[in-house]
Amino acid sequence: MEIRQSQRIRRNLKQIWRTIPNLPPWLTRITERINEKSELFPSSINHVLINEYLPNQGIMPHQDGPAYYPVVAILSLGSPVVMDFTPHPNLRSCVGTHGNGVDAKISDPEAAVMNSGEQLDNCHPFSIVLMPRSLLIFKDSVYSDYLHGIKDSEMQRCNEAVNITNAENDGVVQHLSRSVKALDSDETVIYRANTRVSLTCRVVTKVCKNIFKF
Repeated sequence: MEIRQSQRIRRNLKQIWRTIPNLPPWLTRITERINEKSELFPSSINHVLINEYLPNQGIMPHQDGPAYYPVVAILSLGSPVVMDFTPHPNLRSCVGTHGNGVDAKISDPEAAVMNSGEQLDNCHPFSIVLMPRSLLIFKDSVYSDYLHGIKDSEMQRCNEAVNITNAENDGVVQHLSRSVKALDSDETVIYRANTRVSLTCRVVTKVCKNIFKF
């Protein structure tokens, strides 16, 4: 298991990596419950990445990579946040090379039989409000064909979030009026006033032990 704790040191995000042979008991109880309730993981969860974010810290758009495919679960604690999903650039490059005799690679092998243009048409950017104590699980095409990330901002717009109604009902969003400077219309936002901790749970088929020697 790899545990990453992020702290602000000289305005930078410091990453501390530590490798241990097994998940601690308190973490095993969490992962077992996620695995049993979701029934989406191919086997027991054996990899958890713990991140700590200050209110103005995010993470650049990225994919978790083929080592963890095809499913990932993110448990959010502390401050709410908006996670953005954007189609992977490979999808657009497939459209650009389609019909030109170039063997374009896409991130999901099973989608190779699909028309590239149709696949891109079915992939649109979207956002999700990750509320405190919420669990987000995404898999398959969302895992392979999208990048996910969080903006470096204490205030995040969430008007178009797919679960905006739930976020409003839980009271984690605020509405800004037109009188607010730099806003052209009513905006629904989240203020990240506190630290956020995320637990990213995945399955690694091959685990290398004793990577680091001290």
